[in-house]
Amino acid sequence: MPVEWRKGGLVLQGTPLWFDARTRSPLAFVSHAHSDHIARHDHVIATKETLALMTHRLGPLDATTALTYGQSHTVDGLHLELFPAGHVLGSAQVRVTRQDGHRIVYTGDLSLGPSLTATPTTTAHCDTLVIESTFGHPKYRFPPRDEVYDQVADWARVQLERDVRPVLLAYSLGKSQETIAQLARRGLRICAHPSIHDIVSLYAQLGVDVAARRFEGTFEPGEVGLFPPFRRGSALYQVGPIATAVLTGWAIEPWGARRSGADIAFPVSDHADFPSLLQYATETGAREVVTVHGFADELAVGLRKAGLFARAVSERVQLQLPW
Repeated sequence: MPVEWRKGGLVLQGTPLWFDARTRSPLAFVSHAHSDHIARHDHVIATKETLALMTHRLGPLDATTALTYGQSHTVDGLHLELFPAGHVLGSAQVRVTRQDGHRIVYTGDLSLGPSLTATPTTTAHCDTLVIESTFGHPKYRFPPRDEVYDQVADWARVQLERDVRPVLLAYSLGKSQETIAQLARRGLRICAHPSIHDIVSLYAQLGVDVAARRFEGTFEPGEVGLFPPFRRGSALYQVGPIATAVLTGWAIEPWGARRSGADIAFPVSDHADFPSLLQYATETGAREVVTVHGFADELAVGLRKAGLFARAVSERVQLQLPW
């Protein structure tokens, strides 16, 4: 297996290159700036957007290499190239070509759905695919994003008509900015928690304009609140009656709303669902697929049923291949 799981993350065997390491490493490719994918590394390789968002969250970084999609870079004899991942602004996959010509792609979190705020995914052809499996169980099949946002907008309007403040709960980076853009298209105005608004401002600096007012303790008539999950502080309950909806892929589960203490859950996800993961793995042409994180075992089973050679990163190799 060309990658190895060690304490803190994945490393490309025989090299100093780590993928989304969660603890400090000498050299790390960072696919995107969500908190569970970043750490203070000696040297970070990422898109300029990811580096800016990492700096916002971690403070000034040490050595960095900013790459654009399609740009080539060589380090320690490895040829690197980034591809869009469609997850959040700046999210990327990396294709690493070893000196023997073997091509390894690490996806990080991936989404094949349309987005107003992230560059659409492109297929990175490879010999070995290392793919994140957050929703890699067959039960995770998401409805079209436009349909779900229509439902979210309808729900918010119903609350406003009842003189109840609709408050949406979404992760501060990525999903919140996409939600602002989607609801603006549907004629709704957003008042965002400061942690979300700070990233809205950073998106604007990076060339992606999404409009929201900063929450300073009050709402204006007709506004929809947007807050991170688990931050339903007392300030919300001082503005009159509210109704809460969480936007999450876990809405597929019966406990989806309860997990975030919300009244209702909508299946809005910036991750690929099970059919999309199968589709993407097939399209890469990979001869070997390594599944990591989430439902890695279940996705590996599904891929094998689809005729691919696949295993979870924790599984022992059953067949030695010549690469």
